[in-house]
Amino acid sequence: MTNDSGGADLMSFEAGLKGRAVCVAGLGVSGPPVARALLRREARVTVVDGRDDGPAREAADGLRAEGARVDLGSSALPEDTSLVVTSPGWRPDSPLLLAAAGAGVEVIGDVELAWRLRPEGQTWLAVTGTNGKTTTVRMLEAMLRAGGREATAVGNVGTPIIEAVLPGDDGAYADVLAVELSSFQLHWSTSLRPHAAVVLNVAPDHLDWHGGFEPYAAAKGRIYPPGTIRVVNRADDWSVRLATEHGDPDAPLVGFGLAAPRPGELGVVESLLLDRAFVDDPRGNAAELADLADVVPAVPHNVANALAAAALARSVGVPPEAVRAGLGAFAPEPHRITHVATARGVHYVDDSKATNPHAAAASVASYDSIVWVAGGLLKGAEVSPLVGAAVPRLRGVVLLGADRAELRDALGEHAPGVPVVDIAETGDTAMTEAVAAAAGLARAGDTVLLAPAAASMDMFTDYNERGDRFAAAVRALGR
Repeated sequence: MTNDSGGADLMSFEAGLKGRAVCVAGLGVSGPPVARALLRREARVTVVDGRDDGPAREAADGLRAEGARVDLGSSALPEDTSLVVTSPGWRPDSPLLLAAAGAGVEVIGDVELAWRLRPEGQTWLAVTGTNGKTTTVRMLEAMLRAGGREATAVGNVGTPIIEAVLPGDDGAYADVLAVELSSFQLHWSTSLRPHAAVVLNVAPDHLDWHGGFEPYAAAKGRIYPPGTIRVVNRADDWSVRLATEHGDPDAPLVGFGLAAPRPGELGVVESLLLDRAFVDDPRGNAAELADLADVVPAVPHNVANALAAAALARSVGVPPEAVRAGLGAFAPEPHRITHVATARGVHYVDDSKATNPHAAAASVASYDSIVWVAGGLLKGAEVSPLVGAAVPRLRGVVLLGADRAELRDALGEHAPGVPVVDIAETGDTAMTEAVAAAAGLARAGDTVLLAPAAASMDMFTDYNERGDRFAAAVRALGR
């Protein structure tokens, strides 16, 4: 096996870690397991983190006890470093990473390290996109397991990827990884070669980190290296473009979408999810994978996620019945189109994870008549197209959060007749007020939808707390 970073043999890379001075940049989620993996290979590990708070010190103490050197409150490149493994959140213009580039020191991410250390025979199926990654990876994991494969979902879904390439206490490891990859992780990956991969969608996000939309999209395109089966969302121009411009023209190209599938695609006919790609005769045959009722919730973008997961699963031979069984076993993550309650004929749905306009647009498009609860930190995102598309579905809107004025202005332009309630409160009672206002605007048959289109940190710890506050306020209605 080889990697394209200097053409070095992967086994030689692993053997070469013994005694090698490696800097691990960051003590976040990926930093400690990366440092431990390197220590197990007898590398000389220095962990650097600009923080010097209680959690950082606790993590540092543990790593020091295992043999690592840890420099807190520092962003300096250790003098003898010959390799840097960076945490995904560190921007390329961080002083340490700039110093490494200037000194000719290779910088890789945790995903690239895991790829170079992976066991012989382990298959990777990779998922990226602006929205829908976690749902798709979890669906994929369930399908693989239903098909009898020893599979694990890794990446940004709870299990650090480096842990999945190391043998467990019994010496075993997962034979297939369902890998969620961010644009940050792909930026630092140079030799990654998944068996099959998908870009679900691309919309503006993390532009400050990448320096613009084109570099952000290009980072996503790294998921299609030579030899990788290219799975693409036919409804997303960038998904198709990245597969054709960055992918291997000799590798299979498999499309998916909500229309009837053509040969080489997965799609929907009436209520059936069908595969005309991974069958003996794509022109004459189709495999029935599942029914729309098997997808929970069966909103359009979630059906697309299911089709993407099915394409990846089918690429490694998972039978059709396992796709259906996997969807049945799949439990959606919290705060993703989660039905909270129905009260007086009004449905309340928590999609707090819709933290950007692209995600909110998919959420809003899932319901015919909504009272939309939105707002937070927009981080410079453009909301006018989102609001314009939402207008036909709006019964009313409740706004909260730091950047609600931008949404209010867009509503004034596109929907001057739609009632808008502006919640100026930012404390503990803000969400309670927002839900009460939404309930007052809604009629039987409507959906009160929390789809903020914005980040949560202006008022909440994260989107989980925001969703929890929404659900609590809904359940308190009428008490």
